[in-house]
Amino acid sequence: YQRRVRESTRDIMGGEDDDMRGTGEDQAKTILADETTAKKKGDEEPELSEEDLKKKEELESIVERIKDAADSNSQAQALAMLKEEIRTSTGSMTAVPKALKFVGPFYEDIKEIFGATVEANKKPVADLLSYLGTIHGEEGACECLHFKMQGNTDDLDVWGHEFSRHLCAEVSSEYQSFVEEGKDTAHLTPIVDMVLPYLFQHNSEPEAVDLLMDIERVDRLVEFADETNYNRLCNYLLQCSNYVPEPEDNQYRQVVADIYQKLNRPGDALRVAMAMQDLDLVKSIFTNCTDEIDKKQLAYMIAESHIYMETDEEDLEDIMGNCDLTDNYLALAKDLDVMEAKTPEDIYKSHLSSGRSNQPDSARQNLANTFVNAFVNAGYGQDKLLSSEGANKWFYRNQEHGMMSAAASLGMIHLWDVTSGLNSIINYLKASDDYIRAGALMGIGIVSAGVRTDCDPVFALVDEELTKPNVPDIMKTGGIVGIGIAYAGTHEENVQELLLPIVEDSEASVDLVGMAALSLGLVYVGSMNSEIAQAILQVFMMRGEDSSFTNSTLSRYLCLGLGLLYMGKQEEMEVILEAVKAIGNQSLTQYATNTLVSCAYAGTGNVLQVQKLLHLCGMHPEEKKEEAAPAEGEEAEPAKDMSHQTVATFGLALVAFGEELGSEMAIRTCDHMLQYGEPAVRRGVPLALALLSISNPDLKVTDTLSKLSHDSDANTAQSAILALGLTAAGTNNARVAATLRQLATFYQKDAQHLFMVNIAQGLLHMGKGLLSISPFHSDRLLKSTVALSGILTVLHAAVDMKNTLLGKHHYLMYFLVCAIKPNMLITIDEEGNQLPVTVRVGKAVDTVGQAGKPKTITGFQTYTTPVLIGYGERAELATDEYLPVSNTLEGIVILKVNPDSKDAKDKEEAKSAKKVGASFSRRADLTW
Repeated sequence: YQRRVRESTRDIMGGEDDDMRGTGEDQAKTILADETTAKKKGDEEPELSEEDLKKKEELESIVERIKDAADSNSQAQALAMLKEEIRTSTGSMTAVPKALKFVGPFYEDIKEIFGATVEANKKPVADLLSYLGTIHGEEGACECLHFKMQGNTDDLDVWGHEFSRHLCAEVSSEYQSFVEEGKDTAHLTPIVDMVLPYLFQHNSEPEAVDLLMDIERVDRLVEFADETNYNRLCNYLLQCSNYVPEPEDNQYRQVVADIYQKLNRPGDALRVAMAMQDLDLVKSIFTNCTDEIDKKQLAYMIAESHIYMETDEEDLEDIMGNCDLTDNYLALAKDLDVMEAKTPEDIYKSHLSSGRSNQPDSARQNLANTFVNAFVNAGYGQDKLLSSEGANKWFYRNQEHGMMSAAASLGMIHLWDVTSGLNSIINYLKASDDYIRAGALMGIGIVSAGVRTDCDPVFALVDEELTKPNVPDIMKTGGIVGIGIAYAGTHEENVQELLLPIVEDSEASVDLVGMAALSLGLVYVGSMNSEIAQAILQVFMMRGEDSSFTNSTLSRYLCLGLGLLYMGKQEEMEVILEAVKAIGNQSLTQYATNTLVSCAYAGTGNVLQVQKLLHLCGMHPEEKKEEAAPAEGEEAEPAKDMSHQTVATFGLALVAFGEELGSEMAIRTCDHMLQYGEPAVRRGVPLALALLSISNPDLKVTDTLSKLSHDSDANTAQSAILALGLTAAGTNNARVAATLRQLATFYQKDAQHLFMVNIAQGLLHMGKGLLSISPFHSDRLLKSTVALSGILTVLHAAVDMKNTLLGKHHYLMYFLVCAIKPNMLITIDEEGNQLPVTVRVGKAVDTVGQAGKPKTITGFQTYTTPVLIGYGERAELATDEYLPVSNTLEGIVILKVNPDSKDAKDKEEAKSAKKVGASFSRRADLTW
C-alpha cells in the first residue's frame, strides 16, 4: 500500500519525489545537529546570579554548622534556621526549590554524622534527611520513609504537599514488598496516622484513598468522612471499584455505603447497595430509614430497579409495585402533547420512498404492522390499527402464530395499566381460536410487566388456563411467556411450582421446555437457584443426544435460562460451569459455556474473560481434508454448528459494556472481528454493537451497522437491521430513520429483510420517543438485570433469526418489555402531587477527582418538569427554592422546600408587595 502511494505521488508530482526526499534528509540532519548542540549546552552549569550565590553560601554555612555534631546548641540553631529556609522557599513546576537544590549535595555528609548526633537533635536531623531523600535518596531504598519514622510525626505542614505525596508512595512501596516477603507491616501505622489527617485537611481525598487502597485499609475512610469531603471521597472510591477484581470491588462499595449511612444519606447508600446487588443491605437501609419522605424516595428508587420487597405500609407497597407508573407516564405524554395515536404508515412514511405505496396485503406485512403499532403506541392505551376495524377482525388478517402476536400486542398498548388493560384482554380468553387465546395469556403478562398489585391477577388467570385438562401446547407457550415477563426478577415461588414440572417433563416438546427454562431464568435472575439449575442440567443429560432436541432452535434457551440464574455472580458459577462441560453434545456444551460465562461476568469489564472470549472468536474451524465424495445412499456430513462463536462475540460486549473505556475498546475490537472473523463471528458483531450502544445511536456505530445492513450474508444483514433498531430504540433519531427508509426501498422485494426493517422502525419510534430500553439508570451507576435479561433474550433469538423472529417465534420480541422504561424526570411534593419546577438538562461531565466544585453538566437548556432525560444527559435544579431528596435527578424525585432559599424569599417578598399594592388600591377606590 505504501509503495502504491509513493508511486502515485511520484506520478502526480512529475518526478519530484527524489528532490523532496533530499530536502527531507537535509532537514533531519539539521534537527539532529541542533539537538546535539542543545545537549552540549545543557551539560554546562548555568551561571548563578549574585542573589543565588549569596543564598548558596548561606545554606552551605548552615550545613557546615549542622555537620558539627560536637556543638549541639549550634547544631540545633542551624537546624531551626534551615527548616525555616525550606518552609519559606518556593519552587515552580519546572524548578526545584533553591534550599533543596543547594543543600542536596551534602545529603551523604549529613547521613554520615546522623549516628553521632546527640539525642536532642536527632529528630530534626532525621526530618531534614527525610526531606532531602525525596530527591537525593537511593532509588528503591525508601530513605524518605525510614528517616521520617525516626523524626517528628506532627510537622507535615512544614514540609509541604509534594513531600507528603512522596511519603505516601514510599509507604505503599514498602507495604507491598513486606507483604510479598511475609513480614509484619505494623511499623507503617504511625506514618499513615500522620499523613491521613494532613491529606483530608488539604482537600487531597484522592491521595488518601489511593494510600489506603495500597495498604488494604480502605475501611479507615469512614472515620475521616464528614459533610465537607464525603461527596468527593465517595465518588472517587466508587470509580475505583470499577477497576479492581472481586471481592475488592464490593468491599470498596461497602465502605462507601457505610460513609453514606454515617452521614444520614439513605438515598445514596441505597444506590450503592443496589450496585453491590446486596438485597439484605437494601432491605436494611430501607427498614432503618425513619424519615417518611426519605422512605418514599427510597421506594421509588427500589421500584425503578425492579426489586420487590414486602412492607406493611400500603402507600409504600403501591410505590414499590410501580402502580402509579402509567399515570406518571401519561402525564409526561400529555405535557409533551404526544397522546394522539400513530399508525404504522405514519412511521414508514412510504410516500417519501418510491415503489412502496401500493404494496399487496400480506400476512407478513400485517405481522410487521402489528409489532410497529405495539411498540409505537406502547403504554398509551389507545391505537388506530386495532380499534379502527376491531381487534378481532385484525387478528384474522394474520396467520396462526401471527394471530398470537397480534392478540399479545394489546398488552403492549395497555402497558403498565393493569386495570383497564386486563379488562380489554380478558375477553379474548374465551375466543374460539387457540392462537388468540394464547396471545391473550401473553398479553396479560405483558400488561403487568414490572407492576405488582395486591390481588395479583396475572398468576391466577394463567394458572387457571394452564391447569385445565388437554391444554394445547400453543396455549401453554403463551402462558409461560406471559408469566415469565410479568414476574421477571421477583423470585416468585408460585411460578417455580408451576413451570418447573414442565422443564422436568421428559415427554414435553422442546419448545415448551426451552420457554419454561427461559421464564424461570427471568423470574429468578441472579438468584443461583440450585433446584432450577439442576433441572436444566438434567434436561441436557437426558436429551443432549436426541436429534429432535439439538435441532430445535429453542433448545438454546435452556442455556440462556441457566445463564440468567447466575447473572453477575462471577466466580460463583464455576461449579455449575464444570457440570455444563460434562454434557455429551459438544455444540450445546460450547453454546451453554459461552452463555454462562458472559452472563456471570456481565458489565464487570473482567479483562481475563474478555481475552478468553476474544480467543474463541478468533478460532477458525479446521479445513476439511479433501475426501472422496460420499457413496450413493450415504449422507454428506452436515456443516458444523458455529453459533457458539456468535454468542462469544456479543458475550464479549456483554462483559465489557457499562464502562465507557471498556465499551470503546470493544467497539474497536468489533472492527477487527469484521475483517478477520468467521461468518458466525460477523453475524454476532452487529448484535455486539447494539448491546454496547443500546438506546444510544452513536454515529460511529450506526454508520458501521448501516454498511453491514447491505452485507452479502443475509443473516448478517438482518442482524444489522435489527441492531439499528435496538441502537436507536425510543430516540426518534432522524439519521437512523432516514437510513431505515432507504433500506425499506432497497429491500422492498425481499419480504424477510423488509420485515426486519419494519421492526427496526417500530423500535426507533418506541413510545413516540418517550421510552428507552437501556438497562442503565441512576446516572449509569446501576444496571437492571431484569432489563438486561429481556435484551439478551432478543439477541439470542437473532442468533438463528430464520427459525425464530422470521419463523414462528416472532413473539420473542415482546421480551423487550422487561427493559422498557420512560426517559423521564418528574418532580413531586411531599404529598405526592406533581410539582413543576425549573431544571437544567445538559450533557453530563465527569468531575471525579477534580478540585473545588466543578460544573456537573455542560451545554444545558432550561425546562420545566416533567422533562425527558436522554442518554448521557444529567439534570439539576435551576433554583435553590427546593431541595431534592435524591441527589440523582432521574425518574420520580421528591422535593422539599428549602428554608434558606434566596429565591423563595424573593418570591415571598414579591407576593407581599403585590398584596400591599392591591389593598392600597381597594382602599383608594372605597375613599373615592
